[in-house]
Amino acid sequence: MSTQSNMVKVAVVGGEGIGPEVTAQSRRVLDWFAAKRNVPMTLREAQYGLIPYLATGKVLPEDTAEAMDEADAILWGATGGPETTEVPAAARKAGSLLGLRSKYDLYANLRPIVASPALSASAPLKAEVLDGVDFVIIRELTSGIYFGEPRGIETLPDGQRRGFNTEQYTTNQIRRVARSAFELARTRRNKVCSVDKANVLETSVVWREEVIRLHKEEFSDVELTHLYVDNAAMQIVREPRQFDVMVTGNIFGDILSDCAAMASGSLGMLPSASLGPVDRFGRRKALYEPVHGSAPDIAGKGIANPLGSILSVAMLLRLTLNRPEDADLLEKAVQTALASGARTADIAEAGARKLSTVQMGDAVLVALDRISAKEHA
Repeated sequence: MSTQSNMVKVAVVGGEGIGPEVTAQSRRVLDWFAAKRNVPMTLREAQYGLIPYLATGKVLPEDTAEAMDEADAILWGATGGPETTEVPAAARKAGSLLGLRSKYDLYANLRPIVASPALSASAPLKAEVLDGVDFVIIRELTSGIYFGEPRGIETLPDGQRRGFNTEQYTTNQIRRVARSAFELARTRRNKVCSVDKANVLETSVVWREEVIRLHKEEFSDVELTHLYVDNAAMQIVREPRQFDVMVTGNIFGDILSDCAAMASGSLGMLPSASLGPVDRFGRRKALYEPVHGSAPDIAGKGIANPLGSILSVAMLLRLTLNRPEDADLLEKAVQTALASGARTADIAEAGARKLSTVQMGDAVLVALDRISAKEHA
């Protein structure tokens, strides 16, 4: 990568399953912004998963680790699938996405949920429910039950097997992700909903108490409400427009954001950004990825929806490159493509023409060219 100080370094890691397919379209979008908008970035492609494992014995080979270590931002594709049975569990764990989140301390996972009017006919929820939906789920990403110890599987004296995991949170882990939510809310509609299960779980009791304490100390100007996670799931499908910023723990955020995908039309539409702490130079490591998985059942067919990955580029433009106008432009281009009838199979109405992954990328690039030309006319 270039060593020029003004150039933002981006590692592009397609990963497995449909990851390389959708990321290829995001790469085209990044190249467009570099060429047409002079966005100062250098890109480095790197491999992850089965293919490098067969060549090197590692799912995360040294050159990929180096690319991600030196990058300001990582554009990630997907990981997992049936093909991973060819990779031993120990090798998979050594290069896992959870391990990367921990390594870079990517503790705040932002998942925007925006309902597109163009998809009202194909979305699982009614159009009147989706009208005006625009909120962000902030999921704590490096603690909770996914990282807690002890964990494992054991055989009991009577021969039964028992699996166990530990849910735990500390004051600092809660306060820093809650602070991210309050700060984001101040730039939006000034409302935070904290989600927990404080009526059952001690970790949630601590979560709620620390969120309340931080709110009182630093963010009393922001409206704060609380929901139990089961009620939150119901409210997301009943009246999603009520939310502005929702903050919650790791496992609850994982589940709720997939539930919230129904408000955007498809899981393939959802982008995300995972952010680390701000360093002494004001920078923070970030990983951008679509929320969907590797979808091995459609991998290689060229029909995956690349918009979640492309919208992750918009988040990269806004949060790492500090180019909000370019982020707005890309989001407008996606909505323009959808309004023109561009549909992949997952978001297509009955009888609608279904575009391939590449064709959807084409539609976004055409929209970018047209909107950009109008702005400079």
